[in-house]
Amino acid sequence: MTTFIFGHKSPDTDTVCSSIALSYLKNELGDKTVPKVLGNINNETKFVLKYFNVPVPSYLNDVRVRIKNIKYDKKAYINENKSIDEAFKLMQQQNITAIPLVDDNKLLTGFVTLKELAKYLINGDREEVSTTIDNIIEAIDGKVIVKCDDYIEGKILIAGLQAKTLQKEVDLSSNNILIVGDRYKVLDYAINSKVKLIILPLNINLDNKVIKKAEKNGVNIIASEYDSFQIATKISLSNYIKNININKNPVTVNNDDYYTDFKTMTHKVNHTNYPIINNKGECLGLIRLTGPNSYEKQKVILVDHNNLAQSVDGIEEADILEIIDHHNLGAIGTQVPINFRSKPVGCTCTMIYGMYLENQINIPQDIAGLMLSAILSDTLLLTSPTTTDDDKNAAKRLASIAKVDIDKYGLEMIKAASSVEGMSPRDLIKSDFKSYVVGKKNLGIGQIMTLDIDNITEKLDEYVTVLDEMAETNFNVVVIFITDIIKNGSYVIYDSKSQDLIEDAFGLKNTYEGVFIPKVVSRKKQILPNILSIMEDK
Repeated sequence: MTTFIFGHKSPDTDTVCSSIALSYLKNELGDKTVPKVLGNINNETKFVLKYFNVPVPSYLNDVRVRIKNIKYDKKAYINENKSIDEAFKLMQQQNITAIPLVDDNKLLTGFVTLKELAKYLINGDREEVSTTIDNIIEAIDGKVIVKCDDYIEGKILIAGLQAKTLQKEVDLSSNNILIVGDRYKVLDYAINSKVKLIILPLNINLDNKVIKKAEKNGVNIIASEYDSFQIATKISLSNYIKNININKNPVTVNNDDYYTDFKTMTHKVNHTNYPIINNKGECLGLIRLTGPNSYEKQKVILVDHNNLAQSVDGIEEADILEIIDHHNLGAIGTQVPINFRSKPVGCTCTMIYGMYLENQINIPQDIAGLMLSAILSDTLLLTSPTTTDDDKNAAKRLASIAKVDIDKYGLEMIKAASSVEGMSPRDLIKSDFKSYVVGKKNLGIGQIMTLDIDNITEKLDEYVTVLDEMAETNFNVVVIFITDIIKNGSYVIYDSKSQDLIEDAFGLKNTYEGVFIPKVVSRKKQILPNILSIMEDK
């Protein structure tokens, strides 16, 4: 199974570049991984990926267990034109009590249970046959002597009467299937009457003259190792499985359905077996409530976060192999020990750079450029209070490999990131937004890096309206910081009920929407700890 590597739900440059850089490293070490993103990337990250000619990772919606992850009965289906006998044998072979029917394109056409098969054997019309000659051969272990037709339809008769009596009492025709031994007068009457099929018990051999006459008259002949009674019993099992009482509209499960949703549905429907189909309507197999239904969880590696609320939907159903992060410890638990790498540095990519050195893996120019970009982004061009010597040393070495000037490239990147033109307040708020659980309360903090503060202050009321809506539905406190790296501080906009909390958290008096707080630029080291300290005390 391929391992997914991804960051948090509001993918910033560190999240995206960490995923790509770590995936490359893991693959070089022999693992099979792919980087993923959990949302739309921001302008800064778009600039970085375009600059170093690296494609955007594909989007990951969730890692919940789906039906396709379950070990169900694959290929537990049968063509509707196969026989009852073959259907029953397949059900025995796969130890199932029902089987889906499909057409020649594997599209689901019906569903039959063992109960319906039993009803047919007890109450069904055992005298009529409507099937292929191949199905008959399969059901009675026969061999072809004369084959004139592929399709056989008729009423079954056993020639137990004398030839004269049979000719007098029974009008044979092409609508008859006759079971008869080496009684040549009866055979002659049957062939002259052009019956549809003659079945010879005990593998009786016929004279060539009889065979030639049958071929001329278009009479099919099959020989079987069974006796007449056994043939009469088994031949009805050669009928098409589709011709018995089948469920033409069974309850189905799509292979992309969530397993938990399937379990919930079964409580309402209360069936035992369910055909599995894909989006084309093709049948893939059968899932049984009584089956083992074991599954392999999606393997994942988390970067730049370790908080349940910030991670992909369904993370509790995934197999977390490793976490690499530089934030405070969140609320993700695992059932087994994992590799957890945490370090108080300014950027996750600083840690991943160290992993390249540990494993002695050469860093390609484009990967170096991505890791450098992440470090410059997270540390505000190495000026943030979160910046460490490790970040500075990594940035210097990565810039050399990427063949870029740190200052010149960093300003280009920040300029690209600071553009808010064409973005709505809601889009900007969510462009770099993180959720936190504080006791029984939900906290949301967004951060925007821009040099165009006027564009935001002109729409201040719109920002407050969006924050109030978010606070009304999902959060107890929601706040956004607009960081200006030139002024080395941040403007603050908050939901209407959180003014006192903002004042207490940052030592402000008579604060107002859009107030500027000098020297507050780091969400991780300044913004989050200050707000948490107040929320945890209340």
